[in-house]
Amino acid sequence: MLFNSFTFCCIFFPLVTALYFVLPHRYRWALLLVASCWFYMAFVPVYILILAFTILVDYAAGILIEDSSGARRKAWLTASIVANVGVLAFFKYFNFLNQNIGLAVRALGLPYEVPDLGILLPIGLSFHTFQSLSYTIEVYRGHQRAERRPGLFALYVMFYPQLVAGPIERPENLLRQLNVPMHWDTDRVVHGLKQMLWGFFKKLVIADRCGVIVDQVYGDHGTYGGLAMALATYLFAVQIYCDFSGYGDIALGAARVMGFDLMVNFRRPYASTSISEFWSRWHISLSSWFRDYLYIPLGGNRVVRWRWFANLMVVFLVSGLWHGANWTYVVWGALHGIYLVLAIALAGALARFNAITGLDRAPALRRGASVLITFHLVLLAWVFFRAATMHQATDMLQTILRGPWRLDDLRALAGELKNGQLGVTLLAVPLFFLLDPVFDAVVKGERTLRGPWAQVSFAALLAAIVLFGHFGSTSFIYFQF
Repeated sequence: MLFNSFTFCCIFFPLVTALYFVLPHRYRWALLLVASCWFYMAFVPVYILILAFTILVDYAAGILIEDSSGARRKAWLTASIVANVGVLAFFKYFNFLNQNIGLAVRALGLPYEVPDLGILLPIGLSFHTFQSLSYTIEVYRGHQRAERRPGLFALYVMFYPQLVAGPIERPENLLRQLNVPMHWDTDRVVHGLKQMLWGFFKKLVIADRCGVIVDQVYGDHGTYGGLAMALATYLFAVQIYCDFSGYGDIALGAARVMGFDLMVNFRRPYASTSISEFWSRWHISLSSWFRDYLYIPLGGNRVVRWRWFANLMVVFLVSGLWHGANWTYVVWGALHGIYLVLAIALAGALARFNAITGLDRAPALRRGASVLITFHLVLLAWVFFRAATMHQATDMLQTILRGPWRLDDLRALAGELKNGQLGVTLLAVPLFFLLDPVFDAVVKGERTLRGPWAQVSFAALLAAIVLFGHFGSTSFIYFQF
């Protein structure tokens, strides 16, 4: 079920929320579990069985880990990891590995006839796999008691607001809250609804309108010049941020209405002054997951320099594969790893450059330049993330760099889109970036709008959604992961 569908907005969310507050606390978990199953089965019903398998394995593993010691304790954790990663590998990576093995074998002149599997990737598989894995790892580390109630553990894995696209919750946060009786709080409900409204604005008015232009250019990239390619690439950066963070705001807002506080997943990442800072602001639940469960166990930065660099590259290559079974995602992850390695290796040279040029005495100028450079490094990587193939990505980059840059391409693009789509989008995007710092702080509770501005601003958001929203139940980008 899509957040931006009539079913969710007008039936599912109001009905589930109303019943949640009507029922006594001891029955609420059952309501939320049934609702979450209904929510997930609205996509492909049979795939609920995959979730059920993950839940059963990790529920049993948590208890067995807690009740065991020594080698047996580690064996049960290993079984949990193998089962979870095995399911993920089968559905997400089998065809990718099969195709690449086939290419390698045929290059040696040998026959290879293993067919691809005709299966669809279950929605949000990577998200709920990582969430479930974090539970067994935390039980193993002694940071979390094993949950003995199977229904409550199932709800932890399947909690509908963040089931499909995160944030990836830790058990010490969400499981703890599921045990706490929640009471109606008007201020909290209003705050949650405002956060949902801001998420819908980002998705419907900004992301989906940008997406129309991006799809047009990337889908027919051979007919456009450098100017149209560059515009589409800039707009994709806006689209993916507003699409993903918009989902996050709707998820956090829906949970907040019922009394739950989920992890903040975005903190205005395009204002970052370095790639390291970008990853502390972008998809925070995933970057912190990799930090805690992969980077630190590998040794983090507490090893010799070359090992530190290797650890960074491993994390970002795995992060690329986590996003998708395609070499474009691997290159996207590799680029971010290379950025971080180069930033560490060249830190001394950069400090000397800032001293020689006087940038260290002009912090505002240095910060502006750092934000601009960081954004364009991220933008370069986004080309590989969005492109369907490596050939398309390199072809588009060559076109952007070499041209031709023609205004006629934009006129042709505007004519193909019709209804003023290009003009409305190019007006809406700068307006969004002016509003984003204010509304982002407001919905996170870091800033308060007082007086009539509080009502007028969110009424204006609602009006903008109704008047300019791109309706049609467009899926969220991160559902494919």
